[in-house]
Amino acid sequence: MSPIILLVISPLFITSLFLGVEPTNTNSQIIVMGFVYCDICSNNSFSRHSYFLPGAEVRIDCMFKAISRKTIEQISFSVNRTTNKYGVYKLEIPSVDGIKCAEDSAVVSSCEASLIRTSSSSCNIPGYKSTSDQVAIKSKQTNLCIYSLNALNFRPSKRDISLCGN
Repeated sequence: MSPIILLVISPLFITSLFLGVEPTNTNSQIIVMGFVYCDICSNNSFSRHSYFLPGAEVRIDCMFKAISRKTIEQISFSVNRTTNKYGVYKLEIPSVDGIKCAEDSAVVSSCEASLIRTSSSSCNIPGYKSTSDQVAIKSKQTNLCIYSLNALNFRPSKRDISLCGN
């Protein structure tokens, strides 16, 4: 084949490859986050004596349905995260083809977090061990979806009566 014919045909071939490509900017970036605290008074609530717990290990399990024109697929994964110095754990899921930010009831998505262990020796008995309750915060302008999970906690082995009373 002559080089001149290749020069004429190749732009037509390359153009035809890109005609069927759909833009991917409709996908959402998803962030799953929550926090872990030390429940000093062992009452399963954050009191004035409680503090956020750094170094706690949390397992995050998520399931998302990916929807495209031709198929509905399910994407499931599990990861472990460690809380930062503020007691926050976070998982960032980059944009995945077909995954939207739970905009309607046809798109079922869920995440749950479970305590694994803590690096604290004084606050190491699990309180709320797992949560699947979540608040989804959506931003259509930035295609960002944040799943904020309810708090998890550890507590000390013995309740401090001087701080918490009976």
